[in-house]
This record gives sequence, structure tokens and C-alpha cells, in this order.
Amino acid sequence: MATLRLGDLAPDFEQDSTEGRIHFHQWLGDSWGVLFSHPADFTPVCTTELGTTAKLKQEFERRNVKVIALSVDSLASHHRWIADINDTQGTEVNFPILADADRKVAELYDLIHPNASATATVRSVFVIDPAKKIRLTITYPASTGRNFDELLRVIDSLQLTEYQSVATPANWKEGDDVVIVPSLQDPELLRKKFPKGWEAVRPYLRYTSLPKRAE
Repeated sequence: MATLRLGDLAPDFEQDSTEGRIHFHQWLGDSWGVLFSHPADFTPVCTTELGTTAKLKQEFERRNVKVIALSVDSLASHHRWIADINDTQGTEVNFPILADADRKVAELYDLIHPNASATATVRSVFVIDPAKKIRLTITYPASTGRNFDELLRVIDSLQLTEYQSVATPANWKEGDDVVIVPSLQDPELLRKKFPKGWEAVRPYLRYTSLPKRAE
């Protein structure tokens, strides 16, 4: 199928997982979602990634994000692998891992790239909003573990744009100034949304501050 693009509807599916049968859109409900794929079970980089994801459970929850992983290995293999992840990473896997042995989900999300591998999924991540639209895609080489600080940063940025009408400048992190989206021009609405005001460096470049997210 064609490569999924930002703004596309995330394909729905039903597939078995380590936490039972998953009907993806129903499982997401009104949450944001992170779907991330792994080339195979019992691989070193993936093991560290799934352990890191488990340790970040509270960070994902306070952003209203559900996390789900995928590998084309079997459910039995996943359960054996989880024991290794828990042991080596000092955590407990607390999210579902899809068992995509028939590659149904991998094909829906274009995760089999023949130039990388004819059988294993590439290391991709999708951020999906509550409307089930794809808001971010990143694909890493198999040898490079994902940067979860960056993933959380992007989710924060997407949610600020979605709910606060702001965008985030280069190297932004939570607590830094943001920029007001150019489409917001109504003076009354601007004053209502940003009662502390803003600095207009240019008509299109307006900096403002926002309170940090509650812990």
C-alpha cells in the first residue's frame, strides 16, 4: 500500500497481543496513541526500548497517551521476551505487544521495507491523535534506539498546538516560550487565550509563555 502520511486516518485493525485481542480504534478510545514497531523479539536495542517505555508509563499517562508495540514474532515468543525485558531492564512491561505473525498490521502501516529486510519490520513510530489521525511518523535504522525524550517532547508540542493554538520553536522543551500560530489573528481571542500578552518580533513571529503542565 502507499506510504501513510501525516493527517491520514490511522488504519484500524484487530490483532492478538500480550494483553488480549486488540481492536485498535476501540482500544485507543479518546486517547492519543503511540504505535511503535520492532524488527524482532530478543534483539538488544528493542529490549532496551521496551524497558524504557515501561518505565515511562506515568509520563505517557499524564499526556493521555496509550502505547502499543508490534513485532512480527508470535505471541508465545513475546511472552518469553517480556520475561527477559523485565529481568534485564529492571521493570515490568505494562503495555500490549501485538503479535503480528501474519504481518497484517505491518502491511497496513507499511512496515516491511524490502531494502532493509524482506521479513522484519523496520523501527518506526507513529503518534496518533484522538481523532485517529497520524500526527507524527519517524523511522530509525535497526541499530539506533529511539530517543524517548524527543518522543515525549513532540507529543507535548502536538498537544499544545491542538489545544492551545501555539507552535514550538527549534529546540523547544516544556516550560520554554512558544509561538502563537499565524492563523490566530482575532484580537479578542488572542487576549482571551494569552492574558499575559505576547512579544511580536514580527507580525508572524509572536512569542508567549504558557504555564507548565501540572505534574
